[in-house]
Amino acid sequence: MIPSDFHRGRRLRSSLALREMVRENQVRPQDLIMPYFVVETDDESFMKEISSMPGQYQLSLRQLERKVGEAVANGLRACILFGIPAQKDETGSQAYADSGIVQQAIRLLKDRWPQLIVVADTCLCEYTSHGHCGLVKNGEVLNDPTLNLLARAAVAQARAGADMVAPSDMMDGRVAAIRAALDEAGFVNTPIMSYAVKFASAFYGPFREAAESTPQFGDRKTYQMDPPNAREAMREAAADLGEGADIIMVKPGLPYLDIIRQVRDAFDAPVAAYQVSGEYAMIKAAALNGWIDEQAVVMESLVAFKRAGADLILTYFTEDVLKALK
Repeated sequence: MIPSDFHRGRRLRSSLALREMVRENQVRPQDLIMPYFVVETDDESFMKEISSMPGQYQLSLRQLERKVGEAVANGLRACILFGIPAQKDETGSQAYADSGIVQQAIRLLKDRWPQLIVVADTCLCEYTSHGHCGLVKNGEVLNDPTLNLLARAAVAQARAGADMVAPSDMMDGRVAAIRAALDEAGFVNTPIMSYAVKFASAFYGPFREAAESTPQFGDRKTYQMDPPNAREAMREAAADLGEGADIIMVKPGLPYLDIIRQVRDAFDAPVAAYQVSGEYAMIKAAALNGWIDEQAVVMESLVAFKRAGADLILTYFTEDVLKALK
């Protein structure tokens, strides 16, 4: 005889309509931020697929405009820009030049789609000849001398029309330096989305091809976080919020869902998660081999971020997800 008091969970799973009615977490277009890689080139037709990230491209300004236009038509609300300059140097000067490629892209997109939220990645690694995120002297990445350059880059991005700046360098004190510089320049309402909890991860490999930012010596383990550490993540998030960050990010995503949850529980601020290039590449590779259902796995992975507590998700799958959500 079946007892009368056991839980019948299947009652609310018996149809799609019921499952959707009681669904606890959902991925919405306004949750997603699409990364784009824009290249400084005179070839307006330039569009180079990134070999380790099938379906993602390095784009000229015109090709960026075309791609973003298609995505906006499908509901794109926000994007983040990474730049690949024609010339790199020791100080990453194109990161903070008014004529820098990201600044050009910001002006183009904001002129074309004023309602689109354009976020600028604020770092030096794509612009330095050595590939590190700060100034280098005698093989050491210098913290404090780098802060002024990051602040200059953020101001140049805001001046170009960026809705938000996103420092990804992991130099200590950079949020405070950027906030002070933005305020002094009159951009008091420009928010900062800080890569507050950024681990020195093996999942970044494909990005370095995409952004042409592989370090020419050493690695980034002296400034990005050590993957085994969780309590340190709380200290980093608290520090950035104390310095003026408006949104805090955890990067990478799926391997650090526990960190996203801890950050969500500890801080009353919007939390972003970055589904990084390696995560994208693994899903794509498995799908291309016919081993998984790509769309189903993508949606399951994104809802995992939401369930862990992320408000925003940076993902290379944004364009595809927007089509699926229509």
